[in-house]
Amino acid sequence: MSDYSEYAALARQLAERRRAGERGAAAEAERRRNLHAAADYLQHRLTAQGQRLDQLGQAIGIPASGVPTGPASTPAATAPAGPLTAPAGDGASGGAPAGGAGPEAGEPAGAAGAPGRPVVGAYPQVGVGETKLALPPGAAPAAGGVPGPRPAEADPTTELELARRYADESDRHGQQAELLAQRPALLPAWSPVARALAVYAGCAAVAAVLMVVMVLASGVGLVDGFTLGAWICAGLPALSFFAGYLVLGRWGRPALVVGTPPRYVHLGFLICFVAVPVAYVAYLLLFRLLR
Repeated sequence: MSDYSEYAALARQLAERRRAGERGAAAEAERRRNLHAAADYLQHRLTAQGQRLDQLGQAIGIPASGVPTGPASTPAATAPAGPLTAPAGDGASGGAPAGGAGPEAGEPAGAAGAPGRPVVGAYPQVGVGETKLALPPGAAPAAGGVPGPRPAEADPTTELELARRYADESDRHGQQAELLAQRPALLPAWSPVARALAVYAGCAAVAAVLMVVMVLASGVGLVDGFTLGAWICAGLPALSFFAGYLVLGRWGRPALVVGTPPRYVHLGFLICFVAVPVAYVAYLLLFRLLR
């Protein structure tokens, strides 16, 4: 009975271990599936971010950057080989290789004693001015001649969490870049209506200055009355209107915008074709009052 009970206990223990192993394998498989799903999701996010950054770059005139895929060529570290031949010692002069005694007479000298072979040292020493062969970067021994410990492998879950945080940070900066790209270079803090009003009013003011110059030129006889009236009623207002229209199209257009931004043509036409004649009338009234 004791043998049967021990056998039953051992069988239960093996069954429990088997079930624990199956549960562990299922949990590991589920973890791997989750890691693969998270990696695929991050890959899609990074691909979409790269495409959006290329669009933003093209909107401001920067071409899409290419990453070179060729292998980096690194020159191999070579060291000059030390001399392998040493002068044979003369028995009469008692010469011997430096650092050790030569072979006794009648004894085999190994590779050095073979006929037709030069005399070589079994362990060539590095001489003065020679360079030792460099070890690979990962094979450099630590202090005391013992190799250093290998770096610990990174946890995939931790790396994916860091990648997700970096992707979130990239999304935040991308949204800020899009908001900045939707603002024009000319008066970016102003509303479109206020920007158009300021541009057309400024162009009309320049036209009014030119009108005063033409009036002064007419006073000295350089410009006749018909030409002056034509420029005041049509020429200068038209020039100021088209100047404001072009300025809004060049500097009042955001770098990233869908469609054509409004230029408020009717507002500009009204301002320019009213401001110049009104300025002329104001000039005449001021001239009469001062005279």
